[in-house]
Amino acid sequence: MSDLTILGKAAKQASRQLAILNSNHKNAALLAIAAELEAQTAVILAANAQDIADGRAKGLSESLLDRLLLNEQRLAGLAADARQVATLPDPVGSALDSRTLPNGLQLTRRRIPLGVVGVIYEARPNVTIDIATLCLKTGNAAILRGGSETLRSNIALVNVIQAALERTGLPSTAVQLIASPDRALVAEFMRLDKYVDVLIPRGGHSLHKLCREQATIPVITGGIGICHVFVDESADFEMALNIIENSKVQRPSVCNALDTVLVHERIAADFLPHLARRMAANKVELRPAGQAWELLRHNGHGAILQEAGPDDFDTEWMALILGIKTVTGVQEAVTHIQDHSLDHSDSIVTNDWRNANTFVDGVNSSAVFVNASTRFNDGGQFGLGAEVAVSTQKLHARGPMGLEELTTYKWVALGNGQTRP
Repeated sequence: MSDLTILGKAAKQASRQLAILNSNHKNAALLAIAAELEAQTAVILAANAQDIADGRAKGLSESLLDRLLLNEQRLAGLAADARQVATLPDPVGSALDSRTLPNGLQLTRRRIPLGVVGVIYEARPNVTIDIATLCLKTGNAAILRGGSETLRSNIALVNVIQAALERTGLPSTAVQLIASPDRALVAEFMRLDKYVDVLIPRGGHSLHKLCREQATIPVITGGIGICHVFVDESADFEMALNIIENSKVQRPSVCNALDTVLVHERIAADFLPHLARRMAANKVELRPAGQAWELLRHNGHGAILQEAGPDDFDTEWMALILGIKTVTGVQEAVTHIQDHSLDHSDSIVTNDWRNANTFVDGVNSSAVFVNASTRFNDGGQFGLGAEVAVSTQKLHARGPMGLEELTTYKWVALGNGQTRP
């Protein structure tokens, strides 16, 4: 047997134990993980510091290094997230609906765990804790394959998780890490359908494409966003600037960060100078096209400017770069988003509720916002606790994948001797 087959068999066995746990036992494990994270802070940060040093030596960008970084504040946040998940209602065993058939059979759809969840992810070691806590709360085992750039950090975090599991009487194999950077293992992992029930890739386009094309396991895709804010002609300028700044600048390396601003052409001459000044103050490079380029190229108000290229509106920047384009109105904005969006997060800033409704109806992203930042498309911000991913597909789950999205259901039929005629 290969090493991955051994992991898979162990995970499948662990999932059977987890599926019948009561909520108190699962919550005790989550609280133990939080305590162990705090107790092992120095060990985790030392491992992460090595990953950061290696990444810097390899020339990784500052935005990617920010995704890699763990510090005391972020670790404290992970411990708090684990405790928060423990407080959330356990969906396992709850009834989705029930009915009584004419023959007296009582039918119920009851939530159950998915089983074994495989996750392939890059760069962000906090994902290790997010996945583990949500999977454990929902009675799922997890097999994790993080990026090579965070290998030491992930090993340290999984050691913490497994120590907490053992201390609470649960199998340490409930959460396992593929602790090798060998890329050949990814292909083997994607074909582990005998043991893994669902595969969730969290990374760039190439990883998602690879999983869709080669996996023999059902795949839930997401975590890639080309996110837009449309500034309607009725928008309050200060509100629009604040929303754009938050969406773009707060954390530019994440999937719900802003990539493109669409501006109604009637307000472009007045609004774009304000936008350029605000972005210049945040050292954001602007990539305007068409009318926006003509308005800004001779007077960029201190902003870094480069005319938008043919692929710029199809780029997830993950950096302090922002595309800008003018449109004739809400319908053209919707069409642009339909043509360029990856169905993650899109927002309209407006005081015209007819335009707001047109935008909400026409944009089919996993989360659509009116007068709010795209940064809110997040499990914690939506009150779901941590998240495994933000799904942008249309089957099973969309948007932040919290607890309910890590369950499926089975039919339970209660009878008193009924037989089929």
